[in-house]
Amino acid sequence: MSIAEDLSGQVSETEWQARTDLAAAYRLVDMFGWSDLLGTHLSARVPGEADQFLINPYGLLFEEITASSLIKVDEEGRVLSPTPYDVNPAGFVIHSAVHMAMPELTCVMHTHTSAGVGVATQKQGLLPLTQHALTVISSTGYHDYEGIATDPGERERLVRDLGDNRVLILRNHGLLTAGRTVGEAFVWLYRAERACRMQLAFQQSGAQAMEIPQEVQRTTIERNRLANSAKGHRPIGVKEWPALLRKLDRVDQGYRR
Repeated sequence: MSIAEDLSGQVSETEWQARTDLAAAYRLVDMFGWSDLLGTHLSARVPGEADQFLINPYGLLFEEITASSLIKVDEEGRVLSPTPYDVNPAGFVIHSAVHMAMPELTCVMHTHTSAGVGVATQKQGLLPLTQHALTVISSTGYHDYEGIATDPGERERLVRDLGDNRVLILRNHGLLTAGRTVGEAFVWLYRAERACRMQLAFQQSGAQAMEIPQEVQRTTIERNRLANSAKGHRPIGVKEWPALLRKLDRVDQGYRR
């Protein structure tokens, strides 16, 4: 049964590509076990539009989302496309903060995973205990919990705390990532989630930590910043995203409708 009118051929090629990528990201988030029933959101800017964005219909599971079912909204979260569904206002306050302040960041992702929230609840946050953590720490900020995010005034503080980073740990809440593409935002989320899982796994072992010396931490963070940049050998998402789409297509092509 279709859950939305088929929009392929009814929107521009660039918008359809953005819809397809974002719908794929929703399916991949569910595949990796990062979804939270109807909660959390992934959003993307409509190409060529300064104040139009795509976000999930509030009422569909991530595994049900298709390119056509994504809802188009403005910077205040007002619905611009025909749909029987609503948009969760708390979700778009968080996303619109980044979209409005940083137009170069076209995609924002937010999750409430056990590992992400587990680390976000720790006073020291993500610890520099693993190579994976240092990769993420090189591009991570922190935002203090202010309650359910329905206050538009929180936008300024979110943007301030994200700064030039691509990962924002929302204290007592979860993880947020942003990117110039859907692939970049998704791979940052993958890396952050994995680093959090490793930290919790170590902490649950009760073993004594083999700490990484401060100088090695500093050098590793600097190397990661270069390697992950456009000048580096592994710009985030460039190689991983096509591979992830191939993985998804082997098991589930329903997002392309």
